[in-house]
Amino acid sequence: MLNNIKDLIRDSNLIEELNDIALFIFDLDGVIYRGKKLINNSDIIIKNLRKRGLDIVFNTNNSTQTRDMYVEKLKKLGIKTTKEEIYTSAHIAAMALSAVKSKANVFIIGEIGLQKELELEGHTVFLDDSAGTDIDFVVVGLDRNLTYDKVKLAQNYILDHGAKFYATNPDATLPVKKGVLPGAGVMVKAVQIATGKKPIKIFGKPHPTGINLILENYDTAPDKAAIIGDRIETDIVAGNRAKIKTILVLTGVTTKEMAQDFSDELNTPDIIINSLRELFVRQSR
Repeated sequence: MLNNIKDLIRDSNLIEELNDIALFIFDLDGVIYRGKKLINNSDIIIKNLRKRGLDIVFNTNNSTQTRDMYVEKLKKLGIKTTKEEIYTSAHIAAMALSAVKSKANVFIIGEIGLQKELELEGHTVFLDDSAGTDIDFVVVGLDRNLTYDKVKLAQNYILDHGAKFYATNPDATLPVKKGVLPGAGVMVKAVQIATGKKPIKIFGKPHPTGINLILENYDTAPDKAAIIGDRIETDIVAGNRAKIKTILVLTGVTTKEMAQDFSDELNTPDIIINSLRELFVRQSR
């Protein structure tokens, strides 16, 4: 008799729609955890997918932490991973900006994750006006210490000194243990309104930049990959744009009621599950 989640997963197969999937791309907030709390035995799900020989990576829009910090956070939750398996919007932005200009001067509205990932790519990061007018890029991400002066500086660099405006991600909210908080999209909109300019590019989901990078790095065709996320407007749209399988899980931002109303194919997931354990079906005896 199956009496726990470990028995359930050990005695089960992936659902039929996922038989050909070799690479799973997991969002983090709202899928693997909320705040500091693990969601629905997601650690056991990940372990068993790995045991089946499947590649697992994590792709988050949250730019506040470095990849090393995410490795440590997941480790504390019982999930072993490496920096190379973590794709944050900050890391993706840093690599993309390097392709535009190496060793650039970058003013950020953001936190340590964005700062460190840019610095690892060789860029010089400024949090104030100490660069004078010599700023190449303004990059906006989630900043839980946003101030009027930061927005004013971003406005000045973009409008008066020709800095290029980029953003990590457009998320309106950030899932936490109890409810949601304002997301990076709030900061992006503040700079957009102050300058009258949209970001030249947004690197995180719903744009498929990160997913395409993952597919390239893992040498995986789109029809062999799937993304699992809790947001229709970011995770599902990005997956559909990248032409991979899209799985909406209802443990984060999107509720059952919200999941019943899709505006078009781009917003429509291939599969909807209540929790990650529904990726599996019990083997017949």
